[in-house]
Amino acid sequence: MTGRSVQRDEQALIERARRGDTEAFGELVWRYRDTVYTLAVRLVGPDLAPDVTQEALIRAWRAMPRFRGDAALGTWLHRITVNTAWTMRKRAARYETSQLEESIEDPGDGPEHAGVLVGVRADLREALEQLTPGQRAVLVLRDVYGWTHAEVSRELGITQTTAKVRLHRARMRLRELLEAES
Repeated sequence: MTGRSVQRDEQALIERARRGDTEAFGELVWRYRDTVYTLAVRLVGPDLAPDVTQEALIRAWRAMPRFRGDAALGTWLHRITVNTAWTMRKRAARYETSQLEESIEDPGDGPEHAGVLVGVRADLREALEQLTPGQRAVLVLRDVYGWTHAEVSRELGITQTTAKVRLHRARMRLRELLEAES
């Protein structure tokens, strides 16, 4: 299939899902489930990520008839996932069940590299937990997902200036924490 035919196929699935076709929505979920889950892990950690993923996809199904296609489906699902993660994190914090945690992809450089990565992951995870939730969210969306400051600010409901300040402070704090570990 060419890129254009895949895009047409996805548009057809979206239209069917908007009309309530559960099979079409199931196919869309199959295509985006890993992306949604990975973002959830990066925002709330592996303990809460399955719940965030499930809730985000339920919310997407409920909102599907209102999906206008102004943004790509993946972008729309990212927004729903971020909002769901924020909501569930706040709820979890009230009950003191979980902290946000960062996940790092293994670059797969071989077994000799794996031992080094274990230590780096642990140090980074610990350092990220010490950032404020706002700093952590901006850092993940900007540095991991490559969102623009405008996209981050829109998504989090803050000004671009605030997003830039939080990102700068998050990077500086992260650097301090990681250097202290060395």
